[in-house]
Amino acid sequence: MQADIGLIGLAVMGENLVMNMESKGFAAAVFNRSTDKVRRFVEGRGKGRRILGCYSLPELVESLKRPRKIMLMIKAGQAVDEMLEQLLPMLEPGDILIDGGNSYFEDTRRRMKYVNEKGLLYLGMGVSGGEEGALHGPCLMPGGNREAWDAVKELFQAVSAKAEEVPCCSWIGSDGAGHFVKMVHNGIEYGDMQLICEVYQLMRDGLGMSCEEMHRIFACWNETELDSYLVEITRDILGYQDEKGERTVEKILDTAGQKGTGKWTSQAALQEGVPLTLISEAVFARCTAAAREERVKAHALYKRTTVPVKENKDDFVEDLRKALYASKIISYAQGYGLLRKAAKTYGWELDYGGIALSWRGGCIIRSVFLGKIKEAYDRDPDLSSLILDPYFKEALSDSQESWRRVVAAGALSGVPLPAMSAALAYFDSFTCDSLPANLLQAQRDYFGAHTYERTDRPRGTFFHTNWTGNSGSTQAGNYVV
Repeated sequence: MQADIGLIGLAVMGENLVMNMESKGFAAAVFNRSTDKVRRFVEGRGKGRRILGCYSLPELVESLKRPRKIMLMIKAGQAVDEMLEQLLPMLEPGDILIDGGNSYFEDTRRRMKYVNEKGLLYLGMGVSGGEEGALHGPCLMPGGNREAWDAVKELFQAVSAKAEEVPCCSWIGSDGAGHFVKMVHNGIEYGDMQLICEVYQLMRDGLGMSCEEMHRIFACWNETELDSYLVEITRDILGYQDEKGERTVEKILDTAGQKGTGKWTSQAALQEGVPLTLISEAVFARCTAAAREERVKAHALYKRTTVPVKENKDDFVEDLRKALYASKIISYAQGYGLLRKAAKTYGWELDYGGIALSWRGGCIIRSVFLGKIKEAYDRDPDLSSLILDPYFKEALSDSQESWRRVVAAGALSGVPLPAMSAALAYFDSFTCDSLPANLLQAQRDYFGAHTYERTDRPRGTFFHTNWTGNSGSTQAGNYVV
């Protein structure tokens, strides 16, 4: 049997993707560094299917139809580079390598250039949806050589999730564009999760709600504009009881993990000069949660009692719903701001509405909300910020009072709301026509002669003041990071 595609890496995602491919009519050859996994897979879940187990890389390569298509589902980083070095001598010009892991987009840009120099084609493809998505239909974000995408498009659109019959898998752009968009997707995922967790803590500690009460509220919210996978699973988690009838979520230690994609998103935002404040706070919140021992010591030093929220409970729950939605809008507005800036930096022609549409199925951040983003870019393909769109303007305006009450209640109650507070602060800054940067520029000019622009002169003309009378007229150069 000659296979349509080869896949290296039989962890949960790899196995499920192969099962998905085979169920859609494609024959797959599989290899894993630990060959016992290959044997267990083909003799277990893959038995009787068009799945060929290979016990060496040469065997895998020889089992594939030409041009060969090999997908890597292995740990990002050095492991990918090492695998490429092993594969390249066995392949021919025109063969296609596909990295489906969570690789850093700059690594993907470097690898594509290297592979192209060898006469081969390369794709860096973001894959989202977790175990279930891989098996039943993930969201796929391919970038790299367009010629390679044209050769594998039929296969990957067949196995991807569908939203209103449209595959959640469309061409993103050249070199690292696919992995960059996946990185931003993961950053937004960090933000969404943190916002929901902050609402949960305010309900629990500020309102004294039980898991059952919160379960019912999230169930109701999932029937509103907050309808999403993450709200849905939060509903289920809060309602879940173990065999003793106890809420499992209450037994889980409050220390968080992360794999680095959120951090990469924040780093990219700093590099591009984009204020990705909400997502960065979500990353820092996980870092704070991970420092549990230090937090416990600090709590003993600064003992305080959480002050109950004084608002009417039902009214405040509605405030929470509006505040969560408003903050979610800001998270996506910031994420899309980063996409727009990076597109200019790297020469990518991103379809912003199409990206939102591809995220509507299969991925972790799938939600009804994404359809509103698609509609916004349909109205204005050159939209510079989501908060300037009429729909989102109305939603944010309607939520403002609730949003402010929630953030204020968190501060007064002693319940930390780092992401939601950052969202409100960003909104206030972005919609303010007079920020105190005039004083900041005066300070920079005072100590470093960095110059400033004036309100009564044309933009682009710079001035320096000898603030002390002793500094002379030499000026520093102007630059923007």
